Amino acid sequence: MTTPQTTRRIVLAARPHGEPVDSDFRFEEAELPALGERQVLLQTLDLSLDPYMRGRMSAAKSYAAPVEIGEVMVGATVSRVLESTDPAYAPGDVVLSYGGWQTHSVESTSHLRKVDPALAPVSTALGVLGMPGFTAYAGLLQIGKPQPGETVVVAAAAGPVGSAVGQIAKIHGARAVGIAGGPDKVAYVRDELGFDVAIDHRADDFVDQLAAATGDGIDVYFENVGGRVFDAVLPRMNPFGRIPVCGLVSQYNTTSLPEGPDRTGQLMGIVLSRSLTVRGFIQSEFVEAHHDAFLADAARWIADGSLRYREDVTDGLDNTLDAFRAMLTGASFGKTVVRIAE
Repeated sequence: MTTPQTTRRIVLAARPHGEPVDSDFRFEEAELPALGERQVLLQTLDLSLDPYMRGRMSAAKSYAAPVEIGEVMVGATVSRVLESTDPAYAPGDVVLSYGGWQTHSVESTSHLRKVDPALAPVSTALGVLGMPGFTAYAGLLQIGKPQPGETVVVAAAAGPVGSAVGQIAKIHGARAVGIAGGPDKVAYVRDELGFDVAIDHRADDFVDQLAAATGDGIDVYFENVGGRVFDAVLPRMNPFGRIPVCGLVSQYNTTSLPEGPDRTGQLMGIVLSRSLTVRGFIQSEFVEAHHDAFLADAARWIADGSLRYREDVTDGLDNTLDAFRAMLTGASFGKTVVRIAE
């Protein structure tokens, strides 16, 4: 097989204002650099699309540096090794890497992890056995700390993080209430994932349904969405409740502050009077202490059927932008993956 000399990639062309549009990106062909010491040439097989990427398109200060204009968009990838200058990696090996939105990349082996195709489909290294799965595992168990019999509510429950949160809560003896968008997702969360209750946040009586499903209040709310879902959940939090804040996807494309009165005082009043713990987190802070345990636990749970997953796979780099927008607006169903090569 001829070794590729170039990569086809998507770079950030402008900082999006609101929902990203095609003109915010540019497709281009770029030369691949020669391999240095302990580097590999990779062919991208699967590209992960995740909500955090919308934040990386902005120049606003955050936990990670923004993607600069003209740079390839960041993203985790499952890739095949084509060439290697590191004896620990051979052509044909499959690895979890960070090649971004492109067909090929040259990367240092210092941050790679081999993926075992015999364990599960390799794309799961981007989802249930990857960053989203670990985000659910670490955020729920280290911050939420659900106890048997407690009620755990999770937003975006049909997504890669939320679906794992509810199932892990069930594994630990808690009661899982999932909030999702649309009847198909609600049915999936309830019937296939085994949540105790699933509620459609688009329903006219959503607030009443949530109240009925949480008659004894909410002990843990895993926040992925923000907005009106959080507004409905907050008054139902029990004393000493815990709120791991993972994401606020409903707000990522907003361009101004919401209209209406300032409800910060109400929020802080409930936090104070009910002794709530509200803790934002980035999964990387838990990797060193808990990632090995996560891989062992998640692999076992997948094998025995107690942890299930779903992928929303789009074929081809050319369709990445549509898949990304679908993920941000809730039109996708499961972990969003773009299949770049077989």
